Amino acid sequence: MRRITPKIFLISLLPFLSGCYSLGNYRLGKDQDQYSNSIIESNKKQTLMNLIRLRYADTPGLLDTTQLISGYQLQRSAFVGVASDTFPIRPNGGLAAQLQESPTFTFQPVTGDAYAHSFLRPLPPTTLLPLAMGGLPIDILLRLSVQSINMMSNNRPFSKNKGDIENHSNSKINDFYELTHDLRLLQAAGLLGIQLQQTADKTGKAEETHHVYLSITSTNDPALLDIVRKTRELLNFSPKHDRMEVVYGVGEPQPGEIRILSRSMLSILGQVAYQIEVPDDEVTSGSTTPHINVPDQAEDQSLITVYSSHNEPKQAFVHVFYDNYYYWIDKKDFESKLAFTITQMLFELSKTSQTPGALVTIPVSK
Repeated sequence: MRRITPKIFLISLLPFLSGCYSLGNYRLGKDQDQYSNSIIESNKKQTLMNLIRLRYADTPGLLDTTQLISGYQLQRSAFVGVASDTFPIRPNGGLAAQLQESPTFTFQPVTGDAYAHSFLRPLPPTTLLPLAMGGLPIDILLRLSVQSINMMSNNRPFSKNKGDIENHSNSKINDFYELTHDLRLLQAAGLLGIQLQQTADKTGKAEETHHVYLSITSTNDPALLDIVRKTRELLNFSPKHDRMEVVYGVGEPQPGEIRILSRSMLSILGQVAYQIEVPDDEVTSGSTTPHINVPDQAEDQSLITVYSSHNEPKQAFVHVFYDNYYYWIDKKDFESKLAFTITQMLFELSKTSQTPGALVTIPVSK
């Protein structure tokens, strides 16, 4: 009998599972959370960096994220086959998968008129006070964003330069802090009212100008009677007026008015930056000026405490690296975090719609 020589026997199943498709809805929720958190953290770092840069007399800047495109593609393939020149036949096979991610970020530097609007234009009272309607502490809001209320000044010693001529006129600085403190108490008690009103012209169309009014409700609570009285006196409330209109301006108000001289974002950031304590060697090297000591009173202390060290912080709400030092806000410092968050909100309110100028587009592949 003739012996049969084994021959190659090959059976192959070409890729039975292959293709590519977009992940679509599967990634939507996860990407939204991740990119939202990344943009928020990036904005926090940008604000803190601008504070530090101003502390060093460096130029602040803004870079807005205008567009974010994230594309995903999943490719997968598999094969199964048998190949052998001997018996029995032994199968073989394999699987392969590849996930491709290609995000693209578009940034726009804020320059020209948009820069001037964001940094130099005072925030109007009709924009500021409605924030207190949403529950933001009015005392912190006013201390950050207001230079004066009527004749009461918020110009503290830390904003003065060495050698400046002292102002011996009665600027009623202490009255300003007494007022903001009492307004906060009335706000917490529900006795402070802020109304935003938009009038219409003869055609029925709403005007672009808004009016904001402040009212103080009477109370029979003995603990609040004196606070209501003092607050009305400081704001020159007249018995003829149930509410007072808040307008932008400085000096003695007209009857029925409260004049607020609000700050620009550059002034807000500058007031906070002046109070940041920096390492001694940064002062001795001439990189910046020393921290100005002020009386040991609560109203004179910085609203935002910023720490510094050569070592990267482990418990930071936000941190940046500048001139060989880490600067950060402590994660457990609630008061500083609250004031910083309000500053972030004010920054967003200061921005304006702008015509796209120079754009920076960065594609990233993984």
